[in-house]
Amino acid sequence: MGSVNLRKFENHIEEQIKTFHASLNEKEARRHAGMMCQVVGYGGMKYICDLLGTTEKTVRKGFCELLQEELPNSERQRCIGGGRKTKWDDPELKKAFCKVIEPFTAGDPMDEKIKWTNLSKHEIIELLGAAGFNVSKGPVVKLLKYYKFKKRKIQKRKSLKVVADRDRQFKKINRARKAFEKEGNPVISVDTKKKENIGDNHRDGECLATGQINSPDHTYGSLNTGKGIPHGIYDIKNNHAMINIGTSHETAEFLVDSLIYWWQNYGRLKYKSANKILILFDAGGANSYRHHIFKKELQRLANTIKIFIVVKHYPSYASKWNPIEHRVFPHVARVLQGVFIRSIDVLKQLIERAKTKTGLVVAVNIIEKMYAIGKKAKKEVLKNCAIKFARDIPKWNYSVAPIF
Repeated sequence: MGSVNLRKFENHIEEQIKTFHASLNEKEARRHAGMMCQVVGYGGMKYICDLLGTTEKTVRKGFCELLQEELPNSERQRCIGGGRKTKWDDPELKKAFCKVIEPFTAGDPMDEKIKWTNLSKHEIIELLGAAGFNVSKGPVVKLLKYYKFKKRKIQKRKSLKVVADRDRQFKKINRARKAFEKEGNPVISVDTKKKENIGDNHRDGECLATGQINSPDHTYGSLNTGKGIPHGIYDIKNNHAMINIGTSHETAEFLVDSLIYWWQNYGRLKYKSANKILILFDAGGANSYRHHIFKKELQRLANTIKIFIVVKHYPSYASKWNPIEHRVFPHVARVLQGVFIRSIDVLKQLIERAKTKTGLVVAVNIIEKMYAIGKKAKKEVLKNCAIKFARDIPKWNYSVAPIF
């Protein structure tokens, strides 16, 4: 490639050459390498290869292309048909794949399209190898994708029982949500997350650590120094949640105190012109639609915040459809995994970290008031309440007006 003596470039020129070479596409880069080999002269092959980080084969190919009047496949970087042929699209391999995973596949008896397998990719590779197909992880991944297999978790979405008026109630909730949002009034989803024990007992999950984290080999209630009761109030429109942590008991009085705190510290500031609030509750627990004590406490809520309250309960066995259940609580559970919670303050600090890239913000407060359990109220107490039940499905739909 030339007959003159080898000439090397000065350092700053070498840097410019390397920068320019790196900006070229594959075809232009190899032709540039061939041209530079001509420029430096005889014996410059190794020098150019080291300078440009390429191989002699590539330089020679680029030099040959410089001698051609017209390049073949001028619109392509490489010749047609280059590269290793894929294996996953082989019809015989597809048949073998279906055959080897079939004994390890189960399905949903109510939906023939849904199937699952607990085989790992490595186990599928071994089974295909035993069937005469030597494949790597790549083709197996593509086969799983082709047959619509993907990593999924079992979701708690199948109702144990379908109650009457279930679908009608969902429609009523959706209509009410749209109406309140259009009017600029708040729509809040309310629920209590599972109680969190305070102490040194084992907790599920994992975290980054510089050494082994140990807990007692058995879980003893005596090792718990207390409990936290996270009551959540989720502002659906603004993607904002407030978690009020109780330290006593989950009662109707505690839930209403939590709602009062939310309104006084967030709701009235965010919704200054609001004249009513839509609250979405589950059907059971301390906010059960059956409990008269809960309705009595709702009257206290309306009287305190002086706002008209509209209540809608999700049907029985349908609590997982309450928005706070899938928009807030999973993120709270995530930040509580794999770490000891040794005080209420630590629990508060952890929950405050529950945020998402889509904008979820979680504010946390501690309610240390003691609540007595076992309080009941007779139906007659509702005579002193300004509660109006809807004509359609009244048990799940009612409103509470403030009494001044």
